[in-house]
Amino acid sequence: MPTITLSGEPFEVDEDGFIQDPARWNESVAKGLASEEGITELTEDHWKVIRFLHNYYAQFGSAPMVRKLSKETGFDLKTIYKLFPTGPAKGACKLAGLPKPTGCV
Repeated sequence: MPTITLSGEPFEVDEDGFIQDPARWNESVAKGLASEEGITELTEDHWKVIRFLHNYYAQFGSAPMVRKLSKETGFDLKTIYKLFPTGPAKGACKLAGLPKPTGCV
C-alpha cells in the first residue's frame, strides 16, 4: 500500500490518496492533504465542511449524503465544488480523514 508523509509522519493511503486509518487524522493532516489536492489555504468555510464530515463519520461510521452535507453546512453543491474542486467525495471527504466513500457524497 502506498504511503505519503504529512507533517513528518508517514500515512498509508489507497490509490486515490485517502488515508487508511481515520483515527490518525488531525487538522495538520487535513492541511497536508489540502496541499496534495491543490488547495493552498483552508478557510473557515473549508473547516466547516471538513469538521462536519469528520464528526459525522465519527458518529455514524459513514459519510453523509450530499443533501445532508448541504443542509447542515448551509452550502449548496456549487459552493462545495468551489471550496473542494474535486468534489465532496474525493476532495472534502479526503481532507476530513474519511475512507474513500462508496456512495454518493
